[in-house]
Amino acid sequence: MSKITVTVPDIGGAEEVDVIDVAVKVGDIIAVDQDLITLETDKASMDVPSSHAGKVVEILIKVGDKANEGTAILVVETEGGAAEPAPAAAAAPAPAAAPAAAAAPAPVAALAAAGGTQAIELKVPDLGGADEVTVIELCVAPGTKVSAEESLVVLESDKASMDIPAPQDGVIVSFKVAVGAKVKEGDVYAVIEVGASASAAVPAAAPAAAAAPAAPALVAAPAPAAAPAAAAAEVELPLPDLGGVDGVTVIELCVAPGTAVKAEESLIVLESDKASMDVPAPADGVLIGFKVKLGDKVSQGDIYAVFRTGGAAPAAAPAPAAAPAPAPVAAAPAPVAAAPAPAAAAPAAAEEPVGNVSGVYAGPSSRRMARQLGVDLSKVKGTGIRGRITKDDIRAYVKSALERAEKAPVAAAAVTGGSGIPPIPAVDFAQFGEIEMVKMSKIKKVTAANMTRAWLNVPHVTQFDDADITDLEAFRASMKAESEKAGVKLTPLPFLIKAVAMALRAEPSFNVSLHHDGEHIVQKNYVHIGIACDTPNGLMVPVLRDADKKGIYQIAKEANELIKAARDGKLKPRDMQGGCFTISSLGAMGGNGFTPIVNAPEVAILGVSRAQMKPVWNGKEFVPRNMLPLAVSYDHRAINGADCGRFFTTLVALIGDIRRILL
Repeated sequence: MSKITVTVPDIGGAEEVDVIDVAVKVGDIIAVDQDLITLETDKASMDVPSSHAGKVVEILIKVGDKANEGTAILVVETEGGAAEPAPAAAAAPAPAAAPAAAAAPAPVAALAAAGGTQAIELKVPDLGGADEVTVIELCVAPGTKVSAEESLVVLESDKASMDIPAPQDGVIVSFKVAVGAKVKEGDVYAVIEVGASASAAVPAAAPAAAAAPAAPALVAAPAPAAAPAAAAAEVELPLPDLGGVDGVTVIELCVAPGTAVKAEESLIVLESDKASMDVPAPADGVLIGFKVKLGDKVSQGDIYAVFRTGGAAPAAAPAPAAAPAPAPVAAAPAPVAAAPAPAAAAPAAAEEPVGNVSGVYAGPSSRRMARQLGVDLSKVKGTGIRGRITKDDIRAYVKSALERAEKAPVAAAAVTGGSGIPPIPAVDFAQFGEIEMVKMSKIKKVTAANMTRAWLNVPHVTQFDDADITDLEAFRASMKAESEKAGVKLTPLPFLIKAVAMALRAEPSFNVSLHHDGEHIVQKNYVHIGIACDTPNGLMVPVLRDADKKGIYQIAKEANELIKAARDGKLKPRDMQGGCFTISSLGAMGGNGFTPIVNAPEVAILGVSRAQMKPVWNGKEFVPRNMLPLAVSYDHRAINGADCGRFFTTLVALIGDIRRILL
C-alpha cells in the first residue's frame, strides 16, 4: 500500500479557479479517470479526473476554494506501490525538450525565422480513441483574432464534449467544417493566419511539454520507467445510489469473471418492483469476480464485484508518440500524464468539460445525463454558479415535466381528452358565418379538465329509480309558516341531503374513495355532502359538513348560505373540499332524467330531475302520486351493482317516508 497526493493538472494557464463541486468523499473507492472535482473559470468549467485508482483517505479541497495548477486535491491509498509523479518526470532524458519542440508544425518554425505571416491548416488532435465525433459549435467567426488556448470549435461524442483551442495567437481565416459535421483525428477543421509575434507562443509551449513526461520522452525512457504504468489495482465495487430503493434483486450478471471490460459497460442488472437498471463498470479493466449471485437482494453500498483497473496502461503508453503534430493542442492536459498510467491522458482530454456550448452553460457530465434522459438543455434553468446547469437542475426539470404530463394542461384536457385519444380536429367556424370568441372563465376551464379526467378514469355505471315524495311535499307545505318564522326557506333539497347522509351511514360501501396506491380503499367515518350549483361563473360544488349529525333546519340554513356564497363568488377553497357524495339537482329546470358524472375522488353522485304526478298501482287501484326521478352514477371499481341496489332501496325508502330518518 502507498499513499499518493493527487493534484490539479495544467488548466491552460488559468489561476485562482473556483472549485464548484467535489464528486467524492473519504472512503470512496475510485478508478483512474473518475471525476474528482469540477473547476470553473469565467469561460468554461472542467472536471478533474483521478490519475490513480484506490481508496480516498483524505480530501484536501472543498467547494468554494480557489485552485491553481498543482493544488492538492486529495490523498488516495493505492495498491502495488505506485510511484510519485516526480521520479517519473526525472526519468525522462534531458533532450526530451527537443522532440517536443519538433512537434510544432514545420511552417510555423519557418515563419518564426522569416518574421512574416502564413496560413496554417489546423487539424483535429487526439480524441482519446473516439471516431466520428460531431461538431456542435464554431466558437468564433472567420476573420476573428484569437489568442492561444482560446476555443475554436466544440466537438461532442456519445460520452463527452471537448473544446479544441487555438494553438497560438492568430486570425481565423476560415473553417473547413460546419456545425453537425462528423470529424476524426487528423481532419483539417480550420485555417489560421499567424505572424512573427504569434509564433513566439510555439517555443513557449515546448518547456511546458518538457516539464511533463512527453510522448517521445516516454518512448526513450528505459524499461524500468514504465513499471509504474503497469501497476494494477484491485478494488471492490459498491452499488451506487439506487434512488432510495433497498432490497433490489440481481437479475443478470452481464460478464464472466476474467473478462476485460470497457468503462460504462454493464456488469450487472438490478430490478425493483418499479424498474430495472444496469450497473456499469467505472473504468476500463478486468472483472476479477462477483460478490453476488442471481436472485440476491442488494442495497446501496453493498459490494457486488472485485475489479482490476490499470492493467491496460503499458500497451497504451506508446500511443502518444504516434501523434506528435497536435502537441501544442494537447499541452493543457499533459500533466495528467505524470500519473502512473500516462496513457490515461488521452481519455481525460476526451472527457474535458465545456461550458456555454451552443448557448448552454453545462459540463460534460451534465450533458451526458441530459442525452441519456432526452432533455433539451436549452429549456433547463441553471442554478449553479453563474447560471451553470447541474445534474440536480436536470433532475428537477425531468421531475417537473413528468408532473406536468400527469396533470395535463387544462386546455389540452378540455379539447383532446388526453389518454392518447386523438384530438378533435381544428375547425375554422368563421367560414360558416359570423362568430365571436368568448374566453372561458377559470372555473369553466377547471370544470372541463375535472370532468374529462373523471370520465376517462372512472368506469361509470348509472342506475335509475323513482322516489314517492307525495308525503314529503305535504309535510314540507305544512311546515312552511313555521320555517319562515325560524328564518329558513324549506325546499326539497335539505330533505334529500339528510336522506343521502343517512343512507351513507346505512350503506358504508358508498362512503369510500380509492387510495392513490391502487391497493387500498379509504373508508370514511364522516359524512360531507357536496351540492352542485349553477353559478354565473360556472359549475361549483360547495360541501356541507357532517350532514348526518344536523337537523333539517340547520341543513337548510347552511345549504342556502353555501349556495349564495357560490353564486356571489365568495366560496373559500376549504368550502369545496372533503366531499363524500354529491347531489346534482335539475328539478327546477325540467327533464325526466340524466346521467351525472362522478365527482372523483368521490365514488358516487345522485342526479335529481323534475318531479311529476304519475299513476301508481297500490295493489287495488292506480292512484296519483308525486314521483321524483333519481339517478345514481357510481365508480364500478369501488362499488358493485348489488351495493348500489341496497343503497338506492334505502334512499328511496327514506325519501318516501321521512319518519324513517329518525330511526
